[in-house]
Amino acid sequence: MAKHVYTFGADRNEGGASMRNLLGGKGCNLAEMASLGIPVPPGFTLTTEVCSDYYAEGRTVPAGAVAQAEEALAWLERARGLKFGDETGLPLLLSVRSGARTSMPGMMDTVLNLGLNDRTVVALEKASGNPRFAWDSYRRFITMYSNVVLGLEHAAFEAELERAKEGLGKHEDTALSADDWKKVVAAFKEIVREESGKPFPQDPREQLHGAIRAVFESWNTARAVTYRKLHRIPDEWGTAVNVQSMVFGNMGDDCGTGVAFTRDPATGEKRFYGEYLINAQGEDVVAGIRTPQPITETQAQGTGLPSLEAVMPSAYAELLATATRLERHFRDMQDIEFTMERGKLYLLQTRNGKRTAMAGIRIALDLVDEGLLDEREALKRLDADSLSQLLAPVFDPQEKEKLRAAGAFLTKGLNAGPGAAAGVIALTAEEAEARAASGPVVLVRVETSPEDIAGMVAAQGILTARGGMTSHAAVVARGMGKPCVCGASALQIDYQAGIVTVAGRTLKAGEDWISMDGSTGEVFAGKLPAQASEVNQVLVEGTLKPEGSDLHRCFARIMEWSARHKKLHVRTNADTPHDAKIARAFGAAGIGLCRTEHMFFDAERITAVREMILATDTEGRQKALAKLLPMQRADFLGIFEAMAGLPVTIRLLDPPLHEFLPVDDEGQGEMAKVLGVSVETVRRRVAQLHEVNPMLGHRGCRLGITFPEIYRMQVRAIAEAALDAGAKAHPEIMVPLVGAVKELTWLKTELLDEIETVNRERNTAFIAPIGTMIEVPRAALTADKIAVEAAFFSFGTNDLTQMGFGFSRDDAGSFLPEYVGKKILEDDPFQSLDQEGIGELVKIAVAKGRSARPDLKVGICGEHGGDPRSVAFFHRAGLDYVSCSPYRVPIAILAAAQAALDA
Repeated sequence: MAKHVYTFGADRNEGGASMRNLLGGKGCNLAEMASLGIPVPPGFTLTTEVCSDYYAEGRTVPAGAVAQAEEALAWLERARGLKFGDETGLPLLLSVRSGARTSMPGMMDTVLNLGLNDRTVVALEKASGNPRFAWDSYRRFITMYSNVVLGLEHAAFEAELERAKEGLGKHEDTALSADDWKKVVAAFKEIVREESGKPFPQDPREQLHGAIRAVFESWNTARAVTYRKLHRIPDEWGTAVNVQSMVFGNMGDDCGTGVAFTRDPATGEKRFYGEYLINAQGEDVVAGIRTPQPITETQAQGTGLPSLEAVMPSAYAELLATATRLERHFRDMQDIEFTMERGKLYLLQTRNGKRTAMAGIRIALDLVDEGLLDEREALKRLDADSLSQLLAPVFDPQEKEKLRAAGAFLTKGLNAGPGAAAGVIALTAEEAEARAASGPVVLVRVETSPEDIAGMVAAQGILTARGGMTSHAAVVARGMGKPCVCGASALQIDYQAGIVTVAGRTLKAGEDWISMDGSTGEVFAGKLPAQASEVNQVLVEGTLKPEGSDLHRCFARIMEWSARHKKLHVRTNADTPHDAKIARAFGAAGIGLCRTEHMFFDAERITAVREMILATDTEGRQKALAKLLPMQRADFLGIFEAMAGLPVTIRLLDPPLHEFLPVDDEGQGEMAKVLGVSVETVRRRVAQLHEVNPMLGHRGCRLGITFPEIYRMQVRAIAEAALDAGAKAHPEIMVPLVGAVKELTWLKTELLDEIETVNRERNTAFIAPIGTMIEVPRAALTADKIAVEAAFFSFGTNDLTQMGFGFSRDDAGSFLPEYVGKKILEDDPFQSLDQEGIGELVKIAVAKGRSARPDLKVGICGEHGGDPRSVAFFHRAGLDYVSCSPYRVPIAILAAAQAALDA
């Protein structure tokens, strides 16, 4: 029989860190910690394969897994010297928790204190000598089990608890006595009876089997599915279930629970960091229900709160030593959950902690400097996409001071997720989703819960009144790269009235703006303007000296390492000297796509372009093009100077001519007036150029063949600009949309003739390589023939995807989300390359092209050039370079290094 259950702790440790895929992250790390002799409550793990079998067998736990779980439970009873469901002595109580192979904090379900019922709670009361603890644990269990397993709303229990506290004149849960909790338990059981039509389950084994099923079910809750989509976690992985002996942080003032990080998850600073609560259970901390206390004395300074270091120095010292040991063992920053039961420390979980992009880079650098990693390992651990956080705008400090002086400062919370966010207030996840379609929103909550994930995705930033740096809001926001401020306790949020009251102001949801600085924790009323990030200020604007920015120092070091290891060159898509300078500052090795049509839309040139389009003969078109020639020449000269010494691939005119003409009556009338023609002439030409499917129509090389004077003017401008620029110019001429080699052959003859004319006029010997874009599937399939004429290929993966799938890029947004949601496609193929189909066309074209021209240079200039997963594919496919937008260049550089290191 296949093994479905693995035990950990005590005298039988069957798993380890290498079994992540089978045991999930939590299960394998519990086993690993137990093998290291770290105090871990013993338990057992049902594997991720059982989750797959559960769904394959019609949502039924396989009989073999049930039998093995029973055997593991019997072992656990022997190991603990306790009996599950014992009504006469201290009963064995369990926690039942999820554990996917990749951490999904708060997205799946947990049940604590399982095994309590009306009889075992009395046994627990007598055996522990602590009635309050026993009944507090029972009410917690009823709440969690009813929500997770029975599907009842958590809010009903919260409302009942608030009514009970109000009637007793008590504000904190910790103030309730054992008798108070007995009454709350009775009320909770009545809620279950009324809402479900059945009494609360009393059979401990029924409770256990129900909890196991519920955790498997939680793999497919809406919040878990949303989180997996966001972080690209495959649905087929499934979750393990960890059944663990309970230890109690809610037995009294010598007990507690908390979460700790071995380094600061927001900044990466090397300092032990965390939060805890006395007389509480773990969910109280991570759910943000109570704002927790700091672990270290350093954290506690200025807060007026007692630290764990001061309250329980012995437990703190053991925790610090254990955390340090775990970080060195796993060679990464650890996120640790712990409980202290009557002063004894237990570890409930360790995992590689979620962190911001800046923290991730700083931690990687420090671990290398400390000798725990080499630079290759450090680079592979970074999330290339997260580098975009380092380039995102931040609030201008001077503008913040102006708002502060105007009395707009509202409050300050914990800086849980760096970055600037401003938007209209939304008080619910649903409201955030709805309002985000029409403008930026900031999600403002008392505390977030896993059900808020969709609203958190839609919001620009997240602000909570409760919760700490380890709360759900903080952990999930850091994972998403969202600005986040937690624990802003001055906020008074009235969901029913739709208002937030703070600092004597009342702000309305859906109307008022707030601005929040996730780097400082500050919150302001109104809309704050942003400025460039530190990296931009150093590299692009030059307004900050490199030595004045630790952020830039870290960024530069990662880029240096990446450059050392990558094989792919990274170019940029840039149409202006400004964009070219930005990309070069970020490390671009040239321009892979310069779109000449973007230059034509300039207000000073559109008239000449339209004059050319209206011309009825070659002579008329040439006359109009002569006006554009000096403008194009100046454009190219500026770009050559900006990219001095680096290659610049210039794509000749691609879009259909109708795109340069106005479609509305007013615009057509204005055009007629400027050009001195009748409105009817303009309308007639617009009608002549109309196409049913313009993306497959008269565009690209087809324009050059029909109107060769257009391409001749552009090539002349390139040649003259290059000659004017001198040695710093390295242009490459790219013909778009070639589908048959004879198209390129014909055009190449025209272009070379024009270049030769320029050389005769100037008595020079200018030459530039002429290549083509591979964006028509036929071109990929006949690449060996095209390579005879083309000096280089550049894949236009946007159009190649469009034509390969038969999707209209402009219209596919109406159905592609359905395709992705229903797993017809794993991803939107316009965002991440379809490697199976479009990728196959790429591989065919590379192989065929180099069979005809072994020295063929091959690149890609579609949007996929900045997508890390696509970059990895292009590395494997043997391309020479990728090209992407300027602000994606650092991401592509790191992704290229990671692809080389993974090869």
